[in-house]
Amino acid sequence: MTLRSAIAGLALAILVSNPAQAQGYVPTRENLEARAEFAGDKFGIFLHWGIYSMFAQGEWYLNRDGIQHQEYSKAASAFYPAYFNAAEWVSAIKASGAKYICFTTRHHDGFSMFGTRQSPYNIVDATPFGRDVLKELADECHRQGIRLHLYYSHIDWGRDDYPAGRTGLTTGKDPAKADWKAYYEFMNAQLRELLTNYGKVGCIWFDGFWDHDSDATPFDWQLEEQYRLIHSIQPDCLVANNHHITPHEGEDFQIFERDLPGENKAGLSGQDISALPLETCQTMNGMWGYKIADQEYKSVDELVRLIVGAAGKGANLLLNIGPQPDGRLPEAALDRLKGIGEWFGKFGDTVYGTTAGDIPEQSWGVTTRKGDRLFIHVLDPEVNEVFLPLGCKVKSAVEFTTGNKVKFDACRHGIHIEVPAADGPDRVVELKVG
Repeated sequence: MTLRSAIAGLALAILVSNPAQAQGYVPTRENLEARAEFAGDKFGIFLHWGIYSMFAQGEWYLNRDGIQHQEYSKAASAFYPAYFNAAEWVSAIKASGAKYICFTTRHHDGFSMFGTRQSPYNIVDATPFGRDVLKELADECHRQGIRLHLYYSHIDWGRDDYPAGRTGLTTGKDPAKADWKAYYEFMNAQLRELLTNYGKVGCIWFDGFWDHDSDATPFDWQLEEQYRLIHSIQPDCLVANNHHITPHEGEDFQIFERDLPGENKAGLSGQDISALPLETCQTMNGMWGYKIADQEYKSVDELVRLIVGAAGKGANLLLNIGPQPDGRLPEAALDRLKGIGEWFGKFGDTVYGTTAGDIPEQSWGVTTRKGDRLFIHVLDPEVNEVFLPLGCKVKSAVEFTTGNKVKFDACRHGIHIEVPAADGPDRVVELKVG
């Protein structure tokens, strides 16, 4: 039995032995194994790509600038990403150390980036490009051994049958034609396509619940039935929802947007931290979709600190790139992917497959753990000594990259460690503990 299977078996036994939990959603063994695998991945790449990239103003352009969706949709007839090459995308992303890709199949503007029979407003039928980019991406992910997650919007700024909430009020929709039953059936039909036409799917990543989140006007998204549909088609497919609140029953991991778990600097992540696997999504520059004026890309060192910071809280980092309208990943993004990959080549073992360490986040950095190995990640270049309030016995301390012994002094309340000189964004000391 693998460690992953053992963890999944134990989790399943706990769920089944809990009568309150057993009355609702009980994940299958395959699902629990997928959760455990996901929790160990630690790093994925988000891809926000659609016809909004043609306007180069970000993915909210249709709603933010009050554009009429009838005019906006005309851009599809000129969408021809001639340089799109799924093999190049996946190769660059895999080389970065990412274990999965999350691709936007349909964003809030309503344009489907896959060949769907539910609407002609899709990349195959509405563009001169005429190719199913999701199929090409899925095939390449399966070929190269990287998992594929699929983003799917719960809202639509163009379809009249979607009952608009807080957004999509200036795009020319006819509120008199709102029909939730028809729209719900449309979404579920598309989800069936995504889960049957593109091979194994690692996750359905929902977004948009917040469009109807007022207590004064409650809205029934019928999530339980939708989640059940997904799990019935692919039991090990994870379900997650970027709703900024405590997870609903049927969800398999918890999302935090632009913040690490326990933080709320962006004002979107004040919810409690659940016992589910965790993921933080963050942008590589400032936007999710391509914006030509946004060239403020975070440095490789900053991105490494984000990855390590997430791992120190037991979370994955889902790092976003907005591909260009011509089908290429921006050169700045490729440069960052290369640098991150070089870091993972040296330090990956201190992050992959780890849990949050024994010591919570400190001003100098974080800790991660794998069995009897405790990794001390010192992210502050000015720090040359740290105190660790450990209750366990420390058998040895070495510099992770060289194996050189590191001096440490035990005291009543823990140990003091001398940190090696800074040579990059993350200095790692490995402790063997017992």
